Amino acid sequence: MRSLSDILEEYQFLDGDDRYRLLIELGRELEPMPDALKTDATLVRGCSAAVWVYPAGSDPARLHFLADSNAAITKGIVALVIAAVQDKSAAEVAGMDIMAALAPFDLKNQLSSNRTQGVPNMIALVKEHAARLAA
Repeated sequence: MRSLSDILEEYQFLDGDDRYRLLIELGRELEPMPDALKTDATLVRGCSAAVWVYPAGSDPARLHFLADSNAAITKGIVALVIAAVQDKSAAEVAGMDIMAALAPFDLKNQLSSNRTQGVPNMIALVKEHAARLAA
């Protein structure tokens, strides 16, 4: 998976439709999430599309998440959140301001509100998992 800074560098050179295409491409690049993990327990509440996030493993030195969505652009947004935290330590993620890391993408102005409304819930889930492991 590309780093968030590499994605942002490319994103800033694009406009409108090309940004949508990049988000769709990022979603396609997510590590596959087995259907067996797409359960009610891994479903992120509050998203307009179905979004699942699963913490794979419990190593506090290196968090790893599997994630998926049934909508292409939403899946790209999921990929941005995952890129911000993937393979970082639990302590780093627990103390991280993920919304600030995503702020340069200006998602609220680039996408409709129903596409971004579940982002805080997904971030909360990721941070809660990180905090549990960091404790």
